[in-house]
Amino acid sequence: MSVADEGALVLPLRADEDVVRLRKTVREHLVNLGFSLIDQTKMVTAASELARNTLRYGGGGDARLERLQNGIRAGLALSFIDQGPGIADLALALKDGYTTGGGMGLGLSGAKRLADEFDIASAPGAGTTVRIAKWKPY
Repeated sequence: MSVADEGALVLPLRADEDVVRLRKTVREHLVNLGFSLIDQTKMVTAASELARNTLRYGGGGDARLERLQNGIRAGLALSFIDQGPGIADLALALKDGYTTGGGMGLGLSGAKRLADEFDIASAPGAGTTVRIAKWKPY
């Protein structure tokens, strides 16, 4: 675990134990920011799915947690970064039920539904970065 530029926290994702550590850390940040139990559960679930994807399909990587502030609004952004093989067809990968690994195919699309913001950048041979964010309601 290390602190990155601008106060972001970077957690390595190299093994299943790292996913458990990430889930705990995300929940702690959300509790400290005053998120409801429902929003905590949504973000922890999305984080878990994306972390497992980072391990399974990206060969491991890092998760970056950043507290967000926009005026009086507070939020949390999570980025999942790997140097894996990348995703050839993003539109297909974001469809419910699509999988290349035998799972249910709900990881990316589910995370997108659970977060307020969702961005993905990937290309074959260039790795993948997924960023999600959740904002605390006023």
